[in-house]
Amino acid sequence: MGKPTWRTALSDRIPGGRDGRRMLTVTFVDRIGSGLWGATATLYFTYAAGLSTAEIGVLLAVSGSVGIAGPPLGGLLADRVPLRPLLITVQLVRAVASLALLTTTDLGLLLAITSVGSLGDRAASVLTKLYATRVAGPDRVRYQAISRTAMNVGWAVGGLAAAAALTGGTVTVYRWLLIGDALSFLASALFTLGCAEPPSAARIAVKSTPAPSEPTPGDTAPSDSAPAPSDSAPAPEKTTAPTPWRDRRYLTYTASEAVLFLDDSVFKIGLPLWAVTATSAPHQLVPLLLVLNNVLVVLFQVPFARFGATPNTARTSLWPLAGAFLLGGAALAASAVGAPWFAAVTLVLAATAFTVAEMLHATISWELSVVLAPPTAQGAYLGVHGLAQAVQRSVGPLAVTAAIAAGPLGWLGLGAGLAAMCGAQRHLVRDRGDGALSVAPVTVSEH
Repeated sequence: MGKPTWRTALSDRIPGGRDGRRMLTVTFVDRIGSGLWGATATLYFTYAAGLSTAEIGVLLAVSGSVGIAGPPLGGLLADRVPLRPLLITVQLVRAVASLALLTTTDLGLLLAITSVGSLGDRAASVLTKLYATRVAGPDRVRYQAISRTAMNVGWAVGGLAAAAALTGGTVTVYRWLLIGDALSFLASALFTLGCAEPPSAARIAVKSTPAPSEPTPGDTAPSDSAPAPSDSAPAPEKTTAPTPWRDRRYLTYTASEAVLFLDDSVFKIGLPLWAVTATSAPHQLVPLLLVLNNVLVVLFQVPFARFGATPNTARTSLWPLAGAFLLGGAALAASAVGAPWFAAVTLVLAATAFTVAEMLHATISWELSVVLAPPTAQGAYLGVHGLAQAVQRSVGPLAVTAAIAAGPLGWLGLGAGLAAMCGAQRHLVRDRGDGALSVAPVTVSEH
């Protein structure tokens, strides 16, 4: 046998084969654009669009609220139409919305445009996850870990490019960065065009349902001697497609996920604000904490895939996740006391703990959200699960600012609350005693 090439080695390490690798490229390019725009959005709306701080707050709040509908809508459509063209369409919508921002400074029009963009962003997130789930199969958790690594590298590249461009400090630079964001979506659509359509249990089930036969001209009528159906025979049970909106366990699980996703708001809002307003640590430490988060995810997200290798492993991993949340909250509380060096050390410890929590939860969440969803309604279920992140982005800032206002006890309470939610979720996703997770039945009878 010949020596394996680097392409063969890469194919063995990345689940999903060629399509899996191409979707990683899509993810990487997409995140570069997100890094470009995320670093400059507020500056663009301030200096290029001329909006006030209050108007920018309204703009982001409204568009974020509209975006909450993106995951369930995208997931629902993905169970009914081919996934690849749907994902391409969403990416093109995002590109058009980004470019449309360049055409106006009117607040009303900007509200409409950013709302469409937010809807597309949230829908694209769940559709990309669904594509990865279908193409990677049983190796979906490892694929998710590799995908998150690609995301973080893309964010870093986009952020660094934006930082370099912003040294110019002109309005023209903000516009070009926005154009770069739009081009990343166009490139993502082109790369997606080269991917194959993944198998879908939902669409296969629909196609395989036999249609009722109708008599054709020339058919003979049934003879009088043919046995008539018995009145006492039970009528065949009719079932509807599984729906997450009637699955109370999945809805409860999704609600618990919205709480556990708070690590995102802690890192983006809570930790920076706390560091500069309540501790004696040097302000220069704040961007270094964000860099630490990025580096740790790139280095360790793939090894952390083992914590979600099976449904029961994911369930068991909720205990170390609870420990990471407790440690992070306690470290933030302690950072308000002591000399600058002590504040710096405890902030680094808190950043590390919440990054570990982020990586653990990403792995656990991916596995459980998929395994608890019926294969024939996977898109709809994952779309509902996507609401957890969308809701967290809306209410998370309120939760972490409340913790800051409460002082050290607020962070202790937040860490303890997140740990308690891990325990509650572990009980919710319990096993039946045979090693398999208990999943509530979702078939609905109609009489």
